[in-house]
Amino acid sequence: METRRLGRLGHQSSVLIYGAAALGAVDQDRADASIQEALDAGINHFDVAADYGEAEQRLGPRMGEIRDRIFLATKTGRRTYDEAWSEINRSLERLRTDRIDLIQMHAVCDLENLDLVTGKGGSLEAAIRAKEEGMVAAIGITGHTAQAPAVHTEGLRRFDFDSVLTPLNYRLAKDPQYAADYAALVEAIKASDAALMTIKMIARRNWQEGEEKPYDTWYRPFDEQRYITAATAWLLNGHPEITGLATAGETRLLQQMITAEKERAELSAEDAAAILDEVQDYSSPFVAMPF
Repeated sequence: METRRLGRLGHQSSVLIYGAAALGAVDQDRADASIQEALDAGINHFDVAADYGEAEQRLGPRMGEIRDRIFLATKTGRRTYDEAWSEINRSLERLRTDRIDLIQMHAVCDLENLDLVTGKGGSLEAAIRAKEEGMVAAIGITGHTAQAPAVHTEGLRRFDFDSVLTPLNYRLAKDPQYAADYAALVEAIKASDAALMTIKMIARRNWQEGEEKPYDTWYRPFDEQRYITAATAWLLNGHPEITGLATAGETRLLQQMITAEKERAELSAEDAAAILDEVQDYSSPFVAMPF
């Protein structure tokens, strides 16, 4: 699997990042199998969060075996210093490790939340303390709304975050405002040499009312290999500024994303876009978010 430099952190990170949200509601056997599937494919960057159900607890039992083989990132969604400090310590316990490579300010999707995170007594102060005490090596920011790229650009102005995890897919990029906000974020990323990672690559649309939901994702994902490969090729082949993309929060889709990363060499970004243009029900996942 291709690896790319994770910004100034220097880690040669696999372009597929294991989205451990997939482990939030599975048993340990299914979690172990999925983790091994990722490792066997060459994935060396795992991304989890305290808010992902039981995901940290599912990763923890494997940590003694794999800790030195992976870049480990988690997130805190708390907004005050005290709450975030407690959660960071709890994440270390759940993950059965004494160090995390990247702690991320989770779901910072609007300026109100950015104010809470970066303000006096906010969660960022807890992350800075954790870094100073050697518990975490780096600090990042994440978010998942149509406003996220603009909010993250402002976040970089306020604090020198080591990484940004923001949404991007072909459908979002076709929106002029989103594309402009994303381009501004890329410029800020390049100026600071931070790492840029993305989410929602295979999001197809929101679930429709009454629709059967065969996957654990809160959005309707692509599940046809043709479209997963096209989405992956469009993103990775056309966006060298991106160091990696998080796999979907569903263990049953991981193998298709691994296959897509292998197959993408056969598709230019333009050819991939033409395939995705075939999809009639392709829309932003942020039209009707469930939270």
